[in-house]
Amino acid sequence: MSFAHRIALIVVLAALPFGATAQPGYPLKPIRMIIPLAAASAVDNAARIVAQQMSANMGEQIVVDNQPGAAGLIGAEHVARAAPDGYTIGGFNDSIMTMLPNLHAKMPWDILRDFEPVSLVATVEWGLVASNQSIYRTAAELIAAAGAAPGRIDYATGGNGSPQHVAMALFASTAGVSLTHVPYKGATQAALDVAAGQVPVSFQGLATVASLIRGGKLRLLGVSTRSRLPQFADVPTISESGLPGFEFNSWFTIMVPAGTPRPIIARLNAEVRKALADPGVREKLNAQGLTVRGSSPEELGAATREQLAKYARLMKQAGVVID
Repeated sequence: MSFAHRIALIVVLAALPFGATAQPGYPLKPIRMIIPLAAASAVDNAARIVAQQMSANMGEQIVVDNQPGAAGLIGAEHVARAAPDGYTIGGFNDSIMTMLPNLHAKMPWDILRDFEPVSLVATVEWGLVASNQSIYRTAAELIAAAGAAPGRIDYATGGNGSPQHVAMALFASTAGVSLTHVPYKGATQAALDVAAGQVPVSFQGLATVASLIRGGKLRLLGVSTRSRLPQFADVPTISESGLPGFEFNSWFTIMVPAGTPRPIIARLNAEVRKALADPGVREKLNAQGLTVRGSSPEELGAATREQLAKYARLMKQAGVVID
């Protein structure tokens, strides 16, 4: 090889991300997917479906590791501090990515600096729920009751700054009513206590509560989608129930630590898309009230920046604060 060719090769290799050629055949061992949320939450349910298919396709297991706490701050920090080698990935919702940064003046990580986007996986559709024995049968009835008794109706959430908190705060602000926040340490426990009648209502991702609704434990008062959902066709939208234009959903995304080599990100993105193309995966996700998406890393990065700005504006308007 001539001197000129050797120099050209060095230049090409230097331009590649660090570690890009260090692990041919990635993955060579199991991958840990940290979910900074409780087991049986909407993101956890979706992550397990997608991870199982990705494991089968890739020939290496993706192990789901739930690390709940502080509305996702703790588990997300563990992802941010992990080695950027593709063997620790994060399954995040947009509460972690774009709501928490707008609620905390001091964050242990920066979503734009400390993480690299891989793919938007699905959007989680949301609904307003009450116990099946509740006096409330529609969102309109709840709004009327809250208007007549300001601050007297409690709502359960997965914690301060959780998407359940933000969704209900936006709902109350839009409706011009006052409700009292009861934070839990996870969305699942909040939903179970609403089903038991311990707390009157909650906004929840339908993937978290679909089985409780179908099992007759929870009543779905309204969905926060633009139009009615086929799987709950008899349930009106919140928009139909007196709050025109009200919408709320959340994301399930895959993120990795900053500095992860681009070839690994590209491989993970391709594997996510491959898993989402499987008819069985799509059927399972749709049945839980999720809409299958998929995206490029660049599309997810742009959407994250847009969502950060959106929630900064909406939270200021609604007066959403950490209790």
